Amino acid sequence: MKDIDNLCMNCFKELTNGSVCENCGYDNDKPTDTMYLQPKTVLEDRYVIGAVDVHESDAVVYRGYDSQLDAVINIREFLPKGIANRLEGNLDVHVRERYKSSYEKYKESFLNLWSTIIKMRNLSSVIPTYDVFEANGTAYAISEYMESITLREFLLRNPDGNILWDQARLMFMPVLTTLEALHSNSIIHGAICPDNLVLCRDGKVRLKNFCISEANTMSSELEFTPNEGYTALEQYDNSHKMCPATDIYAFSACIFRALVGQNPPDAKSRETNDKLMIPNAIAEKIPTHVIKALGGGLQIYPEKRIQDIETFRQQLSVTPGVVAAAAIQPKPVEKDPVEEEEHYRGYPDYDMQKPKSKAPKIIIAILVVLIIAAVALGIYFVKNGGFSNEQDNTTTTAPISTYSVPDFVSAGYTQSDVENNGVWNEQFTITFDTDYSEDVEEGIIFKQSVEAGETVDQGTQIVLTVSRGIQTEVLPDVGGMTLEDAKKELEELGFTVSTVEIYNDGGHTKDTVKSSYGMAPAAGEEVAVGEEVILQVYGEVITTTQPSTTQEDKAE
Repeated sequence: MKDIDNLCMNCFKELTNGSVCENCGYDNDKPTDTMYLQPKTVLEDRYVIGAVDVHESDAVVYRGYDSQLDAVINIREFLPKGIANRLEGNLDVHVRERYKSSYEKYKESFLNLWSTIIKMRNLSSVIPTYDVFEANGTAYAISEYMESITLREFLLRNPDGNILWDQARLMFMPVLTTLEALHSNSIIHGAICPDNLVLCRDGKVRLKNFCISEANTMSSELEFTPNEGYTALEQYDNSHKMCPATDIYAFSACIFRALVGQNPPDAKSRETNDKLMIPNAIAEKIPTHVIKALGGGLQIYPEKRIQDIETFRQQLSVTPGVVAAAAIQPKPVEKDPVEEEEHYRGYPDYDMQKPKSKAPKIIIAILVVLIIAAVALGIYFVKNGGFSNEQDNTTTTAPISTYSVPDFVSAGYTQSDVENNGVWNEQFTITFDTDYSEDVEEGIIFKQSVEAGETVDQGTQIVLTVSRGIQTEVLPDVGGMTLEDAKKELEELGFTVSTVEIYNDGGHTKDTVKSSYGMAPAAGEEVAVGEEVILQVYGEVITTTQPSTTQEDKAE
């Protein structure tokens, strides 16, 4: 193994002038958070841990060095945020008590994901991964390090912030083959965006930052951060499931960003205003078939979206099959002249687009029907003596309709599911409340004020309680406090407290909490009420002075 003591822990070049690397500018004296493996830690007698690159939802990525291959690498350590961390001085991962069972399940998903990606290392649009193993109570994946820039950075370097389709086609189309292979192996990336598509020195665009599927939705107990404009609706909304079309949505959004120069609107906002705006000057430079393909890939609801990569590829490429299908489509309706004068052209979901020129004809037809109905009603009143007909002097009361109350709880409905159901809202007066629940994930209805199956009158009020998830509190920083005061503050917030005694060199007061990195979970984290908080507390001062020998000791 190369002597690592004088290597930069970021680029692994030799340090020639102090701790700051002249090659990459990294300060090797910069402290590393104790929750991460410390630089120069060696795994499997081969892989050297370097600087922390990024901590994502399910894992932390280190810059590393493979001593056998003499190569810089990426080391991905399974360390899900909010679930696992490290106590100072330990290599083994510390898992929060309430997550221990699910941690093992997630770790297995991590091993399966990266073991599958190893088998696909020859795909042109994946950064090759060549080793997966378990150690320190967690799991690791070793990948090649490739110099690259993100798609976002590449686009920002262009004067207009966008590129033409001829250039975009060469960049994006090869990635579709890789996506198709991933989907056939049941892998959905789930986080495709301009930061996770990178342009490498060999000219190829590659996908990076894969994470386990459990970390790709809001409903997961793992941390999930949406990529605004690129995250599909089903990753927010529990009533829709992730599928290959999830990646098609995000990839379409990346092409949209590259061609138009701006992010598409957020998927949640498009539920109420589903219109993608492209300036005329830009739209004129994008082939019509590409705009149609993006329209199909950016459909809001996954079931309406293009379902597979092969179809998406055909539509982007205008293959003969697509051209033949387009030839039998009806001619488009002429556009409204007023719309033509607008500076921007809108491309809403195609199955939702209605020609504006039909509106006057519809209005005229409705007016004709109303006039005929009014004439017929007048003739009826004349023949039957109008409203004063003595035969109709008794008032009849229409019977009140009754309905059986649905089971809103067992099916796992969300508030939006109920609000969008016109039948239920016509039958009942439905309102919503929220409350914490340890058993039901956030956003799901778990109580109803009227029991399922009960028959009630139309308009009966039903209150549905939506879960706010587990009640949490932000963990206060009790570092430097006495153990008594720290326990009191934490227990008043509903946490349970346990302690780990640590070495006291004489510079600290006994029974005080370590000031920095002395808590697990860490101060500032949002933690479930009732969860255990571990405090590192200084013990007795340890001295090396030998006790004096007494006369009795000598006699003995």
